[in-house]
Amino acid sequence: MIDSLDSVVDTQHGSLKAELFQDWEANRESQKSRVIMVGFRLAQHAARRDDLPSIVRSVVVTGYKLATTWVLGVEIPVETTIGPDFRLIHPQGIVINGDTVIGARCIIRCSSTIGNIMAADGTSSPCPRIGDDVELGANVVVIGAVSLGDGARVGAGSVVIRDVPPGGVAVGNPARVLDR
Repeated sequence: MIDSLDSVVDTQHGSLKAELFQDWEANRESQKSRVIMVGFRLAQHAARRDDLPSIVRSVVVTGYKLATTWVLGVEIPVETTIGPDFRLIHPQGIVINGDTVIGARCIIRCSSTIGNIMAADGTSSPCPRIGDDVELGANVVVIGAVSLGDGARVGAGSVVIRDVPPGGVAVGNPARVLDR
């Protein structure tokens, strides 16, 4: 079936096969991660296609949500912006807000949360912006209008509420950037 996708072309994004499998090699060690990311890319593709009947878009997006959230325990909404070669390590308990922007070649480990801060009055902060080549350890929380620069690393169990500069290493709760 994969070979039959070669002939399908989306004029804006190149081949559909390339779009759906852009994270395949990055997740070669985990079939679960591959399934999640192909499902994410397929649901994202379907959601933005105005030429597809709305029922088709709805079935694809709903199927993705049911499979990932209810069965696999991972919440990555189709609205999330994620660059290519996104890697999930031990993907369970991962929650990412749909307004988050994540760059290319990033790694996220199990039980991590990325999102905004909700105030008591119901207002919320903007979501994090994560650069390229960023790596998050297990059980990391990144919340609020923070930026993680290219090549930043966040240690396991850290709670990031402030910016991390490019190449910076952040650890702790609340996370602090280590001196080089």
